[in-house]
Amino acid sequence: MSKARLYSGMQPSADSLQIGNYIGALMQWRDLQESYDAFFSVVDLHALTQPNDPAELRAKTRRTAAQYIAAGIEPAKSTLYVQSQVPAHAELAWILSTITGFGEASRMTQFKDKSSRYGTDGTNVGLFTYPILMAADILLYQADIVPVGDDQKQHVELTRDLAERFNSRYGDTFRVPMPMIQQDTARIYDLQNPTAKMSKSAESDAGVLWLLDDPAKSAKKIMRAVTDSEGVVRYDRDAKPGVSNLLVIYAALTGRQIPSIEDEYAGRGYGDFKKGLAEVVVNEFGPVRERALALLDDPAELDRVLARNADKAASVANGTLDAVYDRMGLLRRS
Repeated sequence: MSKARLYSGMQPSADSLQIGNYIGALMQWRDLQESYDAFFSVVDLHALTQPNDPAELRAKTRRTAAQYIAAGIEPAKSTLYVQSQVPAHAELAWILSTITGFGEASRMTQFKDKSSRYGTDGTNVGLFTYPILMAADILLYQADIVPVGDDQKQHVELTRDLAERFNSRYGDTFRVPMPMIQQDTARIYDLQNPTAKMSKSAESDAGVLWLLDDPAKSAKKIMRAVTDSEGVVRYDRDAKPGVSNLLVIYAALTGRQIPSIEDEYAGRGYGDFKKGLAEVVVNEFGPVRERALALLDDPAELDRVLARNADKAASVANGTLDAVYDRMGLLRRS
């Protein structure tokens, strides 16, 4: 029996992924690749919705791919590739844009938030059509499930609507995917502002744990993380957001339950707790960082791995695109 198919991806929007990406995506992907036919992409076309220096974008794309592999996404098990190396993504996005209503596209929450923040002149058409390109990413591979955060659920719902609309108009072509939403308990918050989600675009670097940070720097950030004056290690998201965030990180990286960690540090204070967490983070990130840097030391070999996987992805994507073009009545080259 063939495995169900999975698709997911992340933008190459920083030199390093952060711990929220690792816990919320990469750890999950690493497990899912064992039971699914998994396609994971570095979605560099999506990154073009923000201004980029070309050399920096190219470097960030390699660095993101290297971190995927170093974190356990194995190219021999999963199809790990760079989005722009499979032209079918852009082609299908155009097709899907012709069956997407202007109203439904303008209702996407992320677009509304960003356009209100940056204004009309600071918002490009690519940002408006971002969810349509995401739909193309998913539908090209006939994905059954799409692991996403809460903030992307609306985009997967649009993908489902477009798949059903196309199937209704032109005949069964696309598999209608289901979102797989990460649990709220895996949400990681900023170390200095534990009411805000940890983000690559954080105002202060002090609140972000980067995968490629020097271990000593990561430990120092944890020791300086915001807590409270109570001095008791216990989970209370509303009253103790800083300590609760650190407990979530500790539990996620060790596989332990939060009450077990609370018991271990009962009566010991925040200093011991932070030292323990720093050791956990350094032990987890150290091998990942070492392998990622080794991969980046040989960019030609990394590029060869990505090219092989792009060929594999294209063989699936092009089959879907051919069926789409045929059903829509586009004249194909003989």
